[in-house]
Amino acid sequence: MEEQGGQQLLLFFPFGRPQGMGAVAVISTNALMEKLYLKYQQRPWTETLKLVHFCMDKPRPSPVSNAPDGPLLSCMEKLQRTLNDKSLFSVMNRLECLSKQKGLNSHVSPSGTACYITSNMFYIEVQLEKDGRVMDVKLAHLGEAPVICDDLVQHLRMKNYDAFGKILEDLSNLYQIPGNSEMKAKAYLALQSLEKDLYSMSLLHRSQDVNRVTEVLHGKVGHLVPRTGGTPMNIEFYISPYQILEAELNPGSLVCGTKAVVTVEGTDSLHKLPLSPLLVDSQAGEDGSPTFLPLTNELSMDLSAYFLLKFHQPIPLSLSNIEEIQMLTGIQITALKLSPLYELIIQSALKEKCSEDLSTHKSCFIVSLPDCPKHCYFINKGSEKSNLAGALVNKIPFTHPKCVPAVIEILRHQVAYNSLISSCVSDKCINEDDSELLYFEVTPYKNTSFSVFFIHPMRENLACVTIDVVTSREVQCSLHLHPQDPTLNSSDGFISRSVKCCMSVPVVMRAIFRNAAKVGADSETQGTETDTKQKPELQREQIIDSDSLEESLPVAGQQDLVKTNKESVPDSPEQRLSTAKLETSGDEMEKSNATVKTETLSRVEGNNSTASTEAVMKDK
Repeated sequence: MEEQGGQQLLLFFPFGRPQGMGAVAVISTNALMEKLYLKYQQRPWTETLKLVHFCMDKPRPSPVSNAPDGPLLSCMEKLQRTLNDKSLFSVMNRLECLSKQKGLNSHVSPSGTACYITSNMFYIEVQLEKDGRVMDVKLAHLGEAPVICDDLVQHLRMKNYDAFGKILEDLSNLYQIPGNSEMKAKAYLALQSLEKDLYSMSLLHRSQDVNRVTEVLHGKVGHLVPRTGGTPMNIEFYISPYQILEAELNPGSLVCGTKAVVTVEGTDSLHKLPLSPLLVDSQAGEDGSPTFLPLTNELSMDLSAYFLLKFHQPIPLSLSNIEEIQMLTGIQITALKLSPLYELIIQSALKEKCSEDLSTHKSCFIVSLPDCPKHCYFINKGSEKSNLAGALVNKIPFTHPKCVPAVIEILRHQVAYNSLISSCVSDKCINEDDSELLYFEVTPYKNTSFSVFFIHPMRENLACVTIDVVTSREVQCSLHLHPQDPTLNSSDGFISRSVKCCMSVPVVMRAIFRNAAKVGADSETQGTETDTKQKPELQREQIIDSDSLEESLPVAGQQDLVKTNKESVPDSPEQRLSTAKLETSGDEMEKSNATVKTETLSRVEGNNSTASTEAVMKDK
C-alpha cells in the first residue's frame, strides 16, 4: 500500500476486479490527479469546458422506487404524513423530505426559521415562525425578483402538502427542456409571451359586466385565470347546465367546468416559439379574429419545446376533430390509441360518476328520474370506422397563440356532444328485478349527430329523435314518427330548446313522454264526449290532424312540461334542473303551427341499429 501526502483513496470493484489486483485497490489522490491530467492534456480546453457545462446542466434524476434508499424514503414519507406538524422542527423535516422526493435541493437558513427549496432555475423561500406557523412563501425564477405566492402560503398553512408537492413537480417539469440553462430560460420566456397574448385575447370584445359562465361558454379563449405564483395559467372552456345550477344553489361553492392548463414541454425536435408578445394591441382583423405580428428571427427562436394545453382528465375526441386540431397546430398528437368513440365516452362517464371501477363493456344503463318510470338506455358503441373512432387525449401541443381560439371551439363542441351521450350512462345496469322500464337505444348517426329510438307510447311502432350538435351553443332536433301514429305533441323546436336547456337525453325524453300522455288523456276525454253527443261523427273525429289537436289542448297543459310532486322535490342539481329549468322552456313552447314531422319510419325500422332495442322489448 502506497501513501503520498498522507492521503489515500480506496477503490472497490463490486462487479469484478481487474486481473492481477486484490479485492481492494488503494491509490493516492496525487496519483489519481496525475492520471486525469495525462488523460485530458491532449484535448482542447474548449472541449473540457463544454463537458463541464453539460454535466452541470444535466437535470437531476427523480428518485425511483428501486433505489437503495427507496424503502427508507417511503417509510419517512409515511411517518411524516402521520405526524401532526405543530413545531418548527417537524415542518422543516416535512419540507426537506418533500423537496427530496421531487428531486430538488433544500437547506435551512442560519436563523433556523427559513427553508429554501432550490433548483438551477428557481427557488422557493418558506418563512416560518418559531412555533412552525407559515408566515410567507416566495418564488423566484432565474433572473427574476422573488414574489409572494398566496397559493403556496394557503397550501402550507392548511397542511396540504400534496398540493404543495404538485406545484413543486410542475415547476420542475417547466424546465425539463433539452439544452443548457440559457435554453431553459428562453423556453420560460416563450411561455410568458404566450400567456400575455392569451390574456390580451381574453380581453378583446369583452364587456365590463360579463360573468364567468358567459366567458366560459362564449369567450374567445374561455374563462382565463392568469398564472399566479406556482399555479399555472388555466382556461375553463365548457360548463354544463347541471354545474351552473349547482353553483346557483350553493353560493360560494367551487364548481368548475372542463379546464385546460397552459404550459411548455421539451421535445426531441426544434420548434419556432415567440420570445415576446405577438398580438397587435387592441386590434382585430376584418373577420374579428386577432391580428398577430409575423414570427421574425428577432421575435422568435428555435427551441426543443412546444406549448401545451393539458387536461386534468383525458377527453374523448373523435378522429375527425383530432385531425382538424393537428391541421390547425401543425403538430401531431402522439401516443393515441384509437377505439370506438362511444366506448371512450362511456369509460370517461363511468370514471366520473362512479367511485368504483365498473366494466366499460356494459351497454345498458338504468336512469332514474322523479315522477316517471325508469329509463333503460342501450348505447350502440358502433365500430372503429373513421367517422366513429376516437381517442383519449391528455394534451394538445401547439406553437402559436393564434391556434388557441380555434382549438378551444373544437373542444367545446366535442365536450358538449360527450355530455349528451354521458347523460345516458349511470352506475346502475339492468337486472331481473327492474319492471315498467322505458327502453331507448342511442345510436351514432354521423359526425356529431346521434339518434334515440323508442317505442311509440300509444302504438307498437318505433319512433326516433335525431339530435345534431351543430356547435356547443346550437342543437337541432327532429322527431320522426310513423305516418299513421298519433302525434306526441312535441315540436322539433320544443325538443331543440329542451336539449339546449338541460343537455340531458333522459330529461328530454321524459318531457316528450309527458306531452304524449297529455295527448292520450285529452283524446280519451274527447272520445267520451263525442260518443255521448255525436256518435255518427266518430269516424270524422278519429282523423283529426296534429295542428287542430294541439290547438285543442289547454294552455296549462302545454306549459306543464315537467311539473313534479312538490312533496318529493329532488335534492340533486340534475333532478332540480329537470324540474325547474325545463318549466321555463315549456312556457316558451310554440302554441300554434307546431307541425310534427311524420316521415315514414319504414327505413328507420329497417335500420340495423334498432335490432337490439327490438330484442330487448321482446324479452321484456
